[in-house]
Amino acid sequence: MSISAVDNLLAQMRVAATQAGLREPAPTAQAPKVDFSNVLKSSLDSVAQTQTASKSMQKAFVMGDDSVSLSDTMIAMQKADINFQATVQVRNKFVQAYNDIMNMQV
Repeated sequence: MSISAVDNLLAQMRVAATQAGLREPAPTAQAPKVDFSNVLKSSLDSVAQTQTASKSMQKAFVMGDDSVSLSDTMIAMQKADINFQATVQVRNKFVQAYNDIMNMQV
């Protein structure tokens, strides 16, 4: 996830907390409007790009490319794995929250 995506997510959380009355609005900070679907799509695209880069480095290393080192390849693989695992955990939390909301008694 890029720094700008994290900043956008943090700004969204602050706006939501302000709207819910959990915190006072910041007098000078005007949070930009951020579309959740765009943030989610950019995050998923980032994970896909990390995995693609990792696979290409793996392939280049296996083919004997001297410009790709084993350590760089292993680091890229671990980054891709961490990004994917984080995405899976976020998905699991969304599913759990959805199930909790759907099981609420009204």
